[in-house]
Amino acid sequence: MDEVAGAIADPVRREILLMLRDEPLSAGQIADRFVISRPAVSRHLRVLREAGLVRDTADGRRRVYTLVAAPLDELAGWLGRLRRPSVWQHRLDALETEVYRARRERHTAAGRHPSQKETA
Repeated sequence: MDEVAGAIADPVRREILLMLRDEPLSAGQIADRFVISRPAVSRHLRVLREAGLVRDTADGRRRVYTLVAAPLDELAGWLGRLRRPSVWQHRLDALETEVYRARRERHTAAGRHPSQKETA
């Protein structure tokens, strides 16, 4: 997971992954979309390949790169744990449920349907 997180930490590598999401591309096609040098793009592709995020195949003299999204699953799961509701959110949800239950019981005991408004 650390290697994947490190690989996607760079904005150029994230952009390459987005490009490859739609279709496989050759190294040249990828490099043509950046203002950085071809050797710099090759280094970024190597980092992505070593992290398992892209796969390259030979097509004649060209290297064609394809996105491999599976290594992102572990990172996505870990990030999802950060977004889960906090302990307080669970407690507030339980309190809300209890308030509604108490109101329903009070209305039922008074012989009214819970949707009827009280007149004071």
